[in-house]
Order: sequence, then C-alpha cells, then structure tokens
Amino acid sequence: MTHRHMRAFALTASLILAAGGLGGCVGSPGPVGNVSVPEPAKPVELNAYLGTWFEYGRYEASFQGGCEGVTAEYSLRDTSGEAKIRVVNSCFKDGLDGEFSQATGRAKVVEGSDGAKLKVSFFGPFFGDYWVLDRSEPGADGLYQWSIVGEPSGRYLWMLTREAQPDAQLQALLERRVRELGYDWQLVRITEQPEG
Repeated sequence: MTHRHMRAFALTASLILAAGGLGGCVGSPGPVGNVSVPEPAKPVELNAYLGTWFEYGRYEASFQGGCEGVTAEYSLRDTSGEAKIRVVNSCFKDGLDGEFSQATGRAKVVEGSDGAKLKVSFFGPFFGDYWVLDRSEPGADGLYQWSIVGEPSGRYLWMLTREAQPDAQLQALLERRVRELGYDWQLVRITEQPEG
C-alpha cells in the first residue's frame, strides 16, 4: 500500500470505522468516552440522510490528528448488492490550507435497525459499525439537518451538520444531546470549517 493510500485509509477509518476491527490497525484508539453507548434513539430514513454533511466535532484519535474541514457525502450506489450507499470522506490535513485528502467507501444498512445502524467499509471486505444515535427531524428540503454518530466501543463520536458553521442554538443542542447520550464532552474536539 502506498503512503498516499495509507493516509487515505487512516482518514476514512478515523471518520467511520469502529475502534474494533480495523481501527486498531491504523493507530491508537482514543479513550473510552462513553462506557454504555445507547441504542439509536430514532429510525433513519436513508433518503433523508443522503447528501453532504460537515463535521461539527468529534472524539480525536491519533490517526485523525490535524484533520480540518471534514465532510462526508452519502449517495446511492448503482448496484444490486447489499452495500448500496457510496460514502466519500474528505478533509484537509494540518489546517484548512493543508493537503486535501479524500477516500471513497461503501455502506449497507443493518437489517432490523430501522435504518439507524450501518456497516461501512473503505478497505476490502472489512466493515465497521456506524450508528446514528440521534438526528433532527427532516427540514424543508426533506433532509435531516444534524446527526450524532457513534459505535459500540464508546471511543468514537462524530457530530454532523448540513451547514459548515452551525448557529449557536444548534451548537448548544448538540452539546446537550451528546451529554444526554452519556458521552464525556471534555473529549470533544470542535472541527475547523471554512467560513461562508
């Protein structure tokens, strides 16, 4: 695997994959920030989840160090297989003026999860957990406006919004919900996003 591919893999693992499985292969996992990760609070309608998300904040991990301007884009894949969602993760390393990195993966909805649990892969046949723990109601455009994503180990957490710069009210809501879900807010790292 080339250095470039290793960097892309490390980025995508840090954004999506659980601490178990592949997470341990790309760097040291962060501390456990939630010893009892709850089941997702609401069902997730796939079409309302598709589109571009901006990372508002996350639990940091050694292999995600310096990632800013993080985005994730979800779309339907033209396939008849199980993994019908295309995932494109992007970030700038070492600040918004740093090197741009992007990787593409695939995801599938876990049967019986009301759409709130996915398995995501950026590396061969290996899939990691991706749980939409909570999300907004659909907006005027029919899309969810924010989501809180975790996985069973409690070491990884992401807060996603449709706007690069969420307003103060949404920031406060996300912090409150993260705390209510049992996460340690002191471990949260707010992601730098471009203005405007």
